[in-house]
Amino acid sequence: MSEALLEVAMLGAGYGDVRILHGLSLAAHAGEATALLGANGAGKTTLMRALCGLLQAREGRLFFLGDDITSWPAHRRVDAGLVLVPEGRLVFGDLSIEDNLRLGAITPKARARWRARRDEMYALFPRLLERRAQAASTLSGGEQQMLAIARGLMACPRLLLLDEPTLGLAPLACRQLFDLLGTLHANGLAILLAEQDVRASLALAQRAYVVENGTIVLSGAAAELSEDPRIKQAYLGL
Repeated sequence: MSEALLEVAMLGAGYGDVRILHGLSLAAHAGEATALLGANGAGKTTLMRALCGLLQAREGRLFFLGDDITSWPAHRRVDAGLVLVPEGRLVFGDLSIEDNLRLGAITPKARARWRARRDEMYALFPRLLERRAQAASTLSGGEQQMLAIARGLMACPRLLLLDEPTLGLAPLACRQLFDLLGTLHANGLAILLAEQDVRASLALAQRAYVVENGTIVLSGAAAELSEDPRIKQAYLGL
C-alpha cells in the first residue's frame, strides 16, 4: 500500500448546534485518486471544509504527511500542500485569468517560481493562455472550472481536494474535466474527489468511500465498489 498523505480519525464537525460529521475516518494515499461518494447533504462539503481548515474539527484528529494538523489554520495547511478547489469555482470574476493564477501562488515556495508555474498551467490549459487577459467572469462554466483547478495547482499541492468540480457543467465539459483529472493523476498528483458523477469518479479512483449522514458506511477499492450491488442500485441506476 502507498504512503498515506492524509489520515482522518473519528472526525466530528458541524455548524452551530447542527452536527454534520460523526466519527468519520478515511485516508488518502500518495499517488492515488480517492473518490468520496454520497448524496447531496451527506456531509462531503463539510468534510472538505474541515480538511482545509475552513471549519474547525469538534473532535477527532487530522494528520497530513505525518503531522497532526487538527488545529492548524487554513494557510498553514496550504503551505504544507493540502489545497482545496471549492464547490462553485469561486474565481475572482473581475480579475484577469493571469491575475487569478498569480493569486493561487500564495505559498512561499509557489511565489518564488510563480511565472514558471503559470507557464506550466498555460501548457496544461491552452484555452486559459488564449484568454489570459480576459476577466474570469467572461469565461464559460467549464472554462471557469479549469481556471479554478489551475489556480489550485499554482499552490503546488501534494494532495488536491476537489469539491463537486462538475457541478453545473455541460456533459462535454464534464468529460473534458475528467480527462484533465486523469492526466494530473497520471503525472503523480494525489487527488481526493467529492463528485456526483459516481461512474466517472470510480473509473478515475483507486479507492473510494461512501458517506451517509456524516459518516463512512462503505469503503474499498474503487474497482470493487463499482461492482457492488449497493453502489449500482443507489448511485448507478442499475
